[in-house]
Amino acid sequence: DVKGTDLNQLYLDYDPSENTKVRLGRQRILLDNQRFVGGVGWRQNEQTYDSATLKFDGFSNTKLFYSYVTTVRRIFGTEVTNGSQDNDTHLLNAKIKLGDAWTITPYYYLIDNNDFAPFSTATFGARATGGIPVGEGKLNLVAEIATQSDAGNNLVSYDAEYFNLGATWAMKNGLSLGLAWESLGGDAIVGGASFITPLATLHAFQGWADKFLATPGAGIDDFYATVKYKAGKWSFTGVYHDFSAEALCADRGTELDLSAGRKLGDRYGLLFKAAMYDADQHATDTTKFWIMLTANY
Repeated sequence: DVKGTDLNQLYLDYDPSENTKVRLGRQRILLDNQRFVGGVGWRQNEQTYDSATLKFDGFSNTKLFYSYVTTVRRIFGTEVTNGSQDNDTHLLNAKIKLGDAWTITPYYYLIDNNDFAPFSTATFGARATGGIPVGEGKLNLVAEIATQSDAGNNLVSYDAEYFNLGATWAMKNGLSLGLAWESLGGDAIVGGASFITPLATLHAFQGWADKFLATPGAGIDDFYATVKYKAGKWSFTGVYHDFSAEALCADRGTELDLSAGRKLGDRYGLLFKAAMYDADQHATDTTKFWIMLTANY
């Protein structure tokens, strides 16, 4: 993380009615699983947004979100190039409940980045989540599809697709087992034509070693298995990734991620974390370890 001091949040809230909330100023925006819009909370300095946000939940089983973003305050602070980026960006998201078990979330994110043209994109998609009882537990399911094209000042004309399918069996004994596939489309010939997520909490996806923060030109397919277990105050996680190019027949390596964490009272937390990336036609072998003590106030 870069050294620096930054004003992370400063906003004004106004609630004109019970179902309507307005927020103006520098704020967090965390949408869904933060795959497209998030705060990058893993870093010391969180990503926030200078924006005007409207939330409305006056319709039955539906929550609407809209934000107009003028500046993205990135994790690097204002003392580095592109640490703060001027935007003319619109974020729309609707969360629709279908009964007690299922939720459909259509979204449209129109990013017009005045400082870095390759980030200017138009993304339209929908995410479905739900769960069904299975044995002594619950099978949680997710399916998502999106399409992306160039927007604003982007000099590359392209279209790319995104897919995500996953299933996780969460058992009552604290054990959960998951299998998933995530695909970000690319182009084997045209540069800058791959599916990107410039506002995402990227560390949470495609391995903790952070070897795919920028989508490769030929895209990326990520097949991964997850094991989680809770024992008392401890939580354990293991994830195995198998990466390959989306637009080419080429392997991109494998990765094993492991973590163990627990709370220390109401305020503190302890985390041990490791990422081990085994390269294949992308980047280099990388191993990372973390020991973290956090305090919340």
